[in-house]
Amino acid sequence: MLGTIRKFWRDQRGIALVLVSIMLPAIIGFSLLVIDMSRANNLHNDLQKAADAFALAGAAELDGTTGAWGRAERAMATLVSNESNFSTSGRNPLTSGQPGGTQRCNSSGNISWCFLKTLPNDNVAITTANYANTDPAAGELETRFVQVKVTPFGFAAIFPVSFLSSSSTGEFNVGATAVAGFTSSVCDYTPVFMCNPYEDTSITGGVTLEQAAQSRQYRRRQIVLRGDGSYAPGNFAFLSSPFGNGANELEKMLADSKPQNCYSRDGVQTEPGQNSGPVLDGINSRFGINSSNYSDGPAVNVRKGAINWDQYVADNKVTYQTDPTKGIGLERDSCQISGTCTMMGGRMGAGDWNFARYWAANHPTRAVPSALSGTGADLPTRYEVYRYEIDNNIYQDASVGGEKGTPPAGAGTPITTSDRRLLYGAILDCNALQTSGVSFKGRATVPVRRFGSFFITEPIKDNGKNIYVELVDITGKGGRGTLDNYLRDEAQLYR
Repeated sequence: MLGTIRKFWRDQRGIALVLVSIMLPAIIGFSLLVIDMSRANNLHNDLQKAADAFALAGAAELDGTTGAWGRAERAMATLVSNESNFSTSGRNPLTSGQPGGTQRCNSSGNISWCFLKTLPNDNVAITTANYANTDPAAGELETRFVQVKVTPFGFAAIFPVSFLSSSSTGEFNVGATAVAGFTSSVCDYTPVFMCNPYEDTSITGGVTLEQAAQSRQYRRRQIVLRGDGSYAPGNFAFLSSPFGNGANELEKMLADSKPQNCYSRDGVQTEPGQNSGPVLDGINSRFGINSSNYSDGPAVNVRKGAINWDQYVADNKVTYQTDPTKGIGLERDSCQISGTCTMMGGRMGAGDWNFARYWAANHPTRAVPSALSGTGADLPTRYEVYRYEIDNNIYQDASVGGEKGTPPAGAGTPITTSDRRLLYGAILDCNALQTSGVSFKGRATVPVRRFGSFFITEPIKDNGKNIYVELVDITGKGGRGTLDNYLRDEAQLYR
């Protein structure tokens, strides 16, 4: 009998069944927890992906122009299609809507959003101090980010949490938040900026920069990009270059047909203290004037009203025609000739240049073509005339005085891969920047309203400083698309 008891005591057969029976509740519990965690994680992933997609779609429309809020709402409502699984209500489509685009914070469908002008550090929560202005007229222009929150969905755990605590229900909400912003940058740009001539619409008659870019009447207004008056003491409308800010680097950037500069709309740095020599040399090399060792060639059409147009001479050796009936360059606006301009602090004309006299003197054997026959508000811009001469191969016509648009032989081979008489630079809302405390008396890092292209209408004359230009186009909405190849637009997630 005793032996039988001892044999039973030492027998280990079936021990696994005992252990499994003891551990089975724990195994089932952990299995349920894994399933619950997987379901909750999948639900959160669905919601987070939706929040990210809504935020990116909306951010891509935040280009700082009027109507940006409405376009962002439309993008979120029409471009995004998502759904979530594993909530207490099962499969759910995630949608947005278009409640009007007039409020900085709103909600529709399954999401809510707020438009932001700034973001704090990553470890700091977003507050109303980061929100854009409640007035769309101001808020849309300063909006750079959108914060999207997906309405939390209920989640019920399979694991019987009431077993652990009678007060636990195993139900909680799962939501998601995303913040995306819009960045825009340009490359192959010259290091120059211009204060927005149309920032104060009470002076411009309600005309905005975007409207001006669409109309001959306003693009035709000649502007002094840089002059003795400058923008502030020592600041002459130049930007810092990533390759250095000395006189040689500035000249190189202004003379190069394809400068390797890139600038972000989020912020460019102004560069004060540049003298006239490098600027004159860089700009005038584009006109076939012997002025810069960095020039890789002149423009195809360099007609400038010079008597010794076929001689490759230095700036102070160019002799300009004084009789406009014999062949003058693209003339200035009347108030710039008389010195009575009042717009933009005296730097912008009225767009009333004497096209008829220019054409009669420089193309005496040709009638005015229908493409350039507009009068009054539809008078062609100087840039349109310049391009027409190139595109129709009439820049070689001799003026009454004998000048042709072809550059002198010593200037090198004309550049045909880019428009050598265009400058590309930043347009800043200087009034708003100064109101916010920005000073142009030294280096200042400032956001950009738009990037633009400017046609250089004439060389810098008599060792002067003034660069006379016409606005040709601007980047983004409101522009005419000629700068799309320079633009790098990107919507990206920040949180």
